[in-house]
Amino acid sequence: MSRPVEYAVAVDGFVAAAALGAGSRRVYRIALTTWAWALVDKVPPVGEQRRNALPPAVPLALLDAPHTPGRLRDAFAARAAVVGARTANRELSVLAAAVNWWRGQGWLAGDPLAGVRRLPVSAAPAAGIRLDAAQVGAVLDLPVPLRETTFWHLLHETGATIERVLALDVDDLDLPGRRTRGRGALRWGDGSAGLLPLLTLGRVDGPLFTTARGRLSYRRAAEVFTAATRPLDPRGRGWTLRRLAAGERR
Repeated sequence: MSRPVEYAVAVDGFVAAAALGAGSRRVYRIALTTWAWALVDKVPPVGEQRRNALPPAVPLALLDAPHTPGRLRDAFAARAAVVGARTANRELSVLAAAVNWWRGQGWLAGDPLAGVRRLPVSAAPAAGIRLDAAQVGAVLDLPVPLRETTFWHLLHETGATIERVLALDVDDLDLPGRRTRGRGALRWGDGSAGLLPLLTLGRVDGPLFTTARGRLSYRRAAEVFTAATRPLDPRGRGWTLRRLAAGERR
């Protein structure tokens, strides 16, 4: 096969040559498509937008461009901040395998990933950088669905971990007392107190924060937060949910 012009055609060649099952082929394609956005210095869409978005048309030669290694380093750091080190490392490994295969075919001259290093799984890039009071206020004023604004208010006002807030059920709440029931109760302020009755209207049990498939997941919550905060981030990449969880109390 002669050197393909399009990145997408190169992806097809790599996936077809790899000894992968059907499920793994799908995962590899998703990961490599995600990297296509980074190659043109754009943030990959998330959630429903990701499923419906058409990936950019990328020339394979762009991988040999002088600016590409730096672009991929920045994209990897930003991606890890959204999906976590484990997922970002997995996506990096997929691209590295593809790059090695493409170089073996003579399609690439260099290694655009030479300066990109896997992250420790325990690392949380940018998670410890707190949002200041003005940033928190801007986040909580965003025009987002009731689920999101309630979750963000509750996370900020209780000071609890993301995992604990996502694990709450409706019957854990003492709404008049502005607290959760039982030992180690979480307590919240005016913002959550005004939103929680609306979110729980007509419900007496089950997960507090839900999707069509059940309880809202950490990954989905993080993706939504980052997408929603892109207009507030001077870099245009969006902030991580952990930065709100670590944010200053108002």
